[in-house]
Amino acid sequence: MVAISLSELPGSSGKIVVAMGGLDNKIHLYCGDRTGKFIHACEIKGHADWIRSLDFSLPVCIDDESSSLLLVSSAQDRAIRIWKIALRDMASNNERASSIDEINLESYIKGPVLIAGSYSYQISLESLLIGHEDWVYSVEWQPPTFSSTERASFFQPLSLLSASMDKTMMIWKPEKTTGIWMNVVTVGELSHCALGFYGGHWSPNGDSILAHGYGGSFHHWKNVGTDMDNWKPQRVPSGHFAMVTDIAWARSGEYILSVSHDQTTRVFAPWEQDASLPNWHEIARPQVHGHDISCVTIIKGKGNHRFVSGAEEKVSRVFEAPLSFLKTLNHATSKVYGFPEDGQTDMQILGANMSALGLSQKPIYVQATHAHEVPERTGTDGLDSFETIPDAVPVVLTEPPIEDQLAWHTLWPESHKLYGHGNELYSICCDHEGKLLASSCKAQSAMVAEIWLWQVGSWKAVGRLHSHSLTVTQMEFSHDNKMLLAVSRDRQFSVFLINRTESGEVTHLLLSRQEAHKRIIWTCSWNPFGHEFATGSRDKTVKIWAVKGDSSVKHISTLPQFSSSVTALSWVGLDRGQNSGLLAVGMENGHIALWGLRVGRTKGAEAPVISLSLAAQLDHLMCHVSTVNRLTWRSSEEEDSRTLQLASCGADQCVRVFEISIN
Repeated sequence: MVAISLSELPGSSGKIVVAMGGLDNKIHLYCGDRTGKFIHACEIKGHADWIRSLDFSLPVCIDDESSSLLLVSSAQDRAIRIWKIALRDMASNNERASSIDEINLESYIKGPVLIAGSYSYQISLESLLIGHEDWVYSVEWQPPTFSSTERASFFQPLSLLSASMDKTMMIWKPEKTTGIWMNVVTVGELSHCALGFYGGHWSPNGDSILAHGYGGSFHHWKNVGTDMDNWKPQRVPSGHFAMVTDIAWARSGEYILSVSHDQTTRVFAPWEQDASLPNWHEIARPQVHGHDISCVTIIKGKGNHRFVSGAEEKVSRVFEAPLSFLKTLNHATSKVYGFPEDGQTDMQILGANMSALGLSQKPIYVQATHAHEVPERTGTDGLDSFETIPDAVPVVLTEPPIEDQLAWHTLWPESHKLYGHGNELYSICCDHEGKLLASSCKAQSAMVAEIWLWQVGSWKAVGRLHSHSLTVTQMEFSHDNKMLLAVSRDRQFSVFLINRTESGEVTHLLLSRQEAHKRIIWTCSWNPFGHEFATGSRDKTVKIWAVKGDSSVKHISTLPQFSSSVTALSWVGLDRGQNSGLLAVGMENGHIALWGLRVGRTKGAEAPVISLSLAAQLDHLMCHVSTVNRLTWRSSEEEDSRTLQLASCGADQCVRVFEISIN
């Protein structure tokens, strides 16, 4: 059984009927009372495939007496059927009346008889609705409206909403003259990548309808017409529908980039021109992939907005923001972001298209002379038309986009692929100048667990760092870019010295490798003001370490043991003079804690002295309900800002942004 609906039978003083439908193509009716004892009453046959949805109307009243009940059903046979359940004496009266009146199309086919105590009901097929081209997953009566007449009561509008895998929703109503049920409204998505609608729902007053699809997406239409129906798509919340594995702030903190096992990369930003208090919206979906995406980093250098992502494939992919996104960002924020300088090239990338049989997103170009005009329709040069799918139409968004625009028209073009790793990508990071990239993959041997260094721009592999024997779970460059910290499933951390020559060559040296914890080390983070760093492990501890000169690493402190595995860390600086900061700690149970750290250095001491204090324990209702995968502080142009923003992502499919005020 996959569908169920319940109602009170008309005129039967409290008898309840339950309709169930499932994989045997039949509707099973059970009768009972409020004690919960139900008996099988009858079966209704008619559908030729699995039944997907059932819904009872309110009893239909004639002369203030409940006389009949309507049941609507939909199935994978693409049909919708309306069944009438009428008291037997009322049914016979209707037959006598219809024999006198002219024959009309309201006559219906008789079905089984339903016995409920001393009452019997005739079940008949009232109408068969054909209009959808694929499985009808959902059908629902418009909610009752309250009638404030002399006798206050609820009135059931004869209006049905159906949602189908053919990517459409339809509203059905009977014609006033003939009583024939007609499709009066059809709405839907034209996107090639939507897999159709799994359900449709009315708003309480019937002027809005909402569908939900395979990709966890909502699709909302509202009737904005006054004299006649005019259904327009509306904005809805959107987000990931699988584990969110990594997040990164843009280099100036204007948006968050997130990647997920739902195989998408998404950009979230506050739409400042939307209201006095900015509302966060998904403003772009730069990457729609064929693999689960596991890591991402924004290349924090000069020039265009770029990011590198790694997925369950052996390749890192580099993406660059197109012109349409830069203009959308200008609309979303009050700032103006620089466009590539005129004259750099005679072509400018406007957006991207996804090839039908590939994973690469190909650029859509526009002539530089028209770079500030977005064409109505932009296609490719006609090559490979055998394998193409409908062209994307990159547009400048002047208000937050709806799902149909996000799913296809906001892609970023892929500029490079980085080949080298032997297994699926697991972790990736970029230095703070945006010149060097480090990546790691899943590994069960020392040979595969190597860290690759890539030069940003030329995208050449400039180093292969060997230290660990199992997967490197996270890496981070120190804030002066002189060191690279890596932690691994082999319970060890490694610190590498990174040297750059004037000619651009990169050399590296393993400074220290230590077994730091008793279990897997999941996460690490550097002190922004020095060469201290924190490591977090499955053994529920966070340890603080200090690099002594350029020679060794010393353990200086351990935070009190946490209640769960530590899976995410992020250290932000508060006061450079006092070398103080906040360490955000994310755990496997979804909780997030903030610890205040102050590092003091005394002359002649072997290692710095650190003072610890629990600054805040975030309300559990605000936090995640599953593993926190990543924490990252928003980069701020004001170094001593008293208001900070912390972004987190987790296995509960959520991206969260917290605002933290420093007293």
